Amino acid sequence: MTSIKTIKVSEKGQIAIPLDIREIAGINQGDELIVMESNGKILLEKTQKISKKMEDDFKDLLKLSEISLKKFWSSKEDDIWDTI
Repeated sequence: MTSIKTIKVSEKGQIAIPLDIREIAGINQGDELIVMESNGKILLEKTQKISKKMEDDFKDLLKLSEISLKKFWSSKEDDIWDTI
């Protein structure tokens, strides 16, 4: 469900996020937010959510890297290094 509110920007460029939207988004006092702008639209997101998304994105890359490198790790030619 989408929640829409009208807010005003202060002289210093500050805004207040309405309580019901903060509750829905799980934003609490002291939380850090990332502000992104794209094509005139502004997105606020908790830094924790971004970190989690990046972690999830990199899991696939890490898995692919491990699969690719196993070909080299299990190479017979490299078995010589086990004796040194």
